[in-house]
Amino acid sequence: NVQVVESGGGSVQTGSSLRLSCVVSGIDHKDYCVGWFRQAPGKERESVAALGSRGSIRYADSVKDRFSISNDNGSKNLSLNLDLQMDSLQPEDTATYYCSVPCQWCGADYCYDKLTQQHIGYWGQGTQVTVSS
Repeated sequence: NVQVVESGGGSVQTGSSLRLSCVVSGIDHKDYCVGWFRQAPGKERESVAALGSRGSIRYADSVKDRFSISNDNGSKNLSLNLDLQMDSLQPEDTATYYCSVPCQWCGADYCYDKLTQQHIGYWGQGTQVTVSS
């Protein structure tokens, strides 16, 4: 039974930082790519960052140099802790952020393209990030 649970969202001022966390359990995390996407009201889903199965990383142009994705694989249990450090937040970063586990044995580029596709892999329920000016 795969579970994806996000946390760490909140309301902050422009220029602030937030750290989102995602815990993925129930899969052999060593084989899966993972990442984050976001969706703002009235807008389409947008991939933010992907971490490939072998450690490659891809960011959206709008967030590279500000956001950083990292993971801390669970030790004995089948869990993965995925973080998204978000610095210099801007009002356009306001959205619900989702953790996504789309595929096995995938590089970052392929994973990035799959993050937002429904019915592929696993998603969490999302965590809200609001940035006010």
